[in-house]
Amino acid sequence: MKTVQMVLPSVGDPEVIEPRLTELDPITAGQARVRVTVTGVSFAEQAMRRGKYYQQPAFPFVPGYDLVGVIEELGENAPAGLAPGQRVAALTKVGGWARHVVLDAADLVPIPDAVTDRDAETVIINGLTALRVLRLIDARPGSTIVVLGAAGGVGSVLVQLALHAGLRIIGTAGPSQQERLRAMGVIPVDYRREDVAQRVRHLAPTGVAGVVDHVGGPGIHTSWRMLARGGHLVSLSDMSVADAKHPMIPFMRHYLRLQRWNILPNGRHATFFDIWAGHRDLDAFRRRLGEDLRILFGHLAAGELTAPIDSVYPLDQAASALRRAEQGGLAGKILLIPS
Repeated sequence: MKTVQMVLPSVGDPEVIEPRLTELDPITAGQARVRVTVTGVSFAEQAMRRGKYYQQPAFPFVPGYDLVGVIEELGENAPAGLAPGQRVAALTKVGGWARHVVLDAADLVPIPDAVTDRDAETVIINGLTALRVLRLIDARPGSTIVVLGAAGGVGSVLVQLALHAGLRIIGTAGPSQQERLRAMGVIPVDYRREDVAQRVRHLAPTGVAGVVDHVGGPGIHTSWRMLARGGHLVSLSDMSVADAKHPMIPFMRHYLRLQRWNILPNGRHATFFDIWAGHRDLDAFRRRLGEDLRILFGHLAAGELTAPIDSVYPLDQAASALRRAEQGGLAGKILLIPS
């Protein structure tokens, strides 16, 4: 059968993304054909379209880090618990910006009836990142952590999970998101108008238990200095690679810096977060993925987590959605809906 995919043919502005009518490969044993109902935009696509992602796919390719859809056809030897007509979630890294996809059935995680497609999509990559980052920080209830970009896609989920765990949150955001964060229970800091480090020192004079940094670059030193003894810095990305001719050079410099900090005798820790860590043990990776998504879907179903959505675009307006993502000041996840 034929389907429509949004293809990124080469490095270029978002407008180089183009729809292509493509013959979909027939499914084989252990695979499933899924009709995509919603996918999303993440930081990865912003870096990939510049050719600056640290695990850059070869051009041309179909972006799309995660998706939600409905199983249309299931091959032989598929895992138990899956059936045609079932709603499922998948972490794909690439390929999600399409009307249909063929995936290994073992990569699909069923979505409970109480969770909508859009809510489920909003917490796949963002929710998995948030959940696992909080495990890395491992802060006790009552501890303070700093979340940079607290109003964005990952940040909005992370602060909810952190507050649910009894943590005190200092969150940075632009001026338009200050009241929203305050209403959520976060102590907001306007990174455009305030000295973030000075404000954090005032709020937590002895340092904080954790910092979640999605910026990297020179500012990572400031994030490190915010930590109390025993605190944990988690770096989600390094924005400086966007301006580098050879992005792996600043990325490796950033990664090695974090590793060096871990051997300093001050009891602090630093980690570069990679959601694909451990992917070589595929069975264990899939098991952890399913377990964690079920936890997140459970929070959604129980009303303990609200899926923050910034904006929704038709799939064929993927370029506009990517432009919106790169403007910054997001209030949650950007979604793409196949027509």
